[in-house]
Amino acid sequence: MSTKAKNGLGVVSIVIMIWTLIPLLWIIATSLKSTAALADPSQNLFGNFWPKHISWDNYKLIFSGGASDLFLPALWHSIVVCVVSTFISVVLATFCAYAISRLNFPGKKLILTTSLAVSFFPVIAMVTPLFNLWRQIGLFDTIPGLIIPYLALTLPLSIWILSAFFQQIPWEMEQAAQVDGATSWQAFIKVIAPLAAPGVFTTAIIAFFTAWNDFVFSSNLTAQSAQTVPAALNFFTGASQFVQPTGAICAAAVVVTIPVVILVLVFQKRIVAGLTSGAVKG
Repeated sequence: MSTKAKNGLGVVSIVIMIWTLIPLLWIIATSLKSTAALADPSQNLFGNFWPKHISWDNYKLIFSGGASDLFLPALWHSIVVCVVSTFISVVLATFCAYAISRLNFPGKKLILTTSLAVSFFPVIAMVTPLFNLWRQIGLFDTIPGLIIPYLALTLPLSIWILSAFFQQIPWEMEQAAQVDGATSWQAFIKVIAPLAAPGVFTTAIIAFFTAWNDFVFSSNLTAQSAQTVPAALNFFTGASQFVQPTGAICAAAVVVTIPVVILVLVFQKRIVAGLTSGAVKG
């Protein structure tokens, strides 16, 4: 690649990064503004972008103020629901993808086709039937009643990702372990599972993001007892009917983004390894 092409790609990459970061910086800046700064542009810098005086009132509001009764339980519900649904989805998808990539059985292609069809199925179309069913069987506004629909979002995607990943692992390694006396389960645990770790981590992160950012299921299948953060933000109110809760919503958005950033930073190497595995033969 020529120097001119490299420089051109570098400029384009910088522009894309800036374009992506501006909304995030705007949310952070808004969360650090006081109520007066939100209403008065003269109290801010760079054309109403950054506050002259940083205020932590919005964060105090969601952690210890009037919005804490709504935000803190919702944050806990998000963590529980997303972790449990991600764990179940990855475990089931691992076994299913392993069977699809290693075994020949009737209906294998049908399973993959069905998974793909479910992934493209509009989420909003499933809400009304699930709402009526959940009300009848007592799953409305419960943690299990939210985990089950999240599996419909994360499981098909996980099966597709892991199926493609398992197909890149040489079958000869598993056969060699079995020749040495290992059972099929031991070969899977001691040989295949360590090799599949990057793909499993990548799948888990993607499944977690999908569940963490969901709004449709959480806002329609819960009331308050199992409401997650995306739905709870919709019920934030200001100090009065004349005050918009913009700062509190932005502060909550920053808080719920932190776990995502931490997960990406901690598992960055594994995610990259999982995404690039199989890209090169040999």
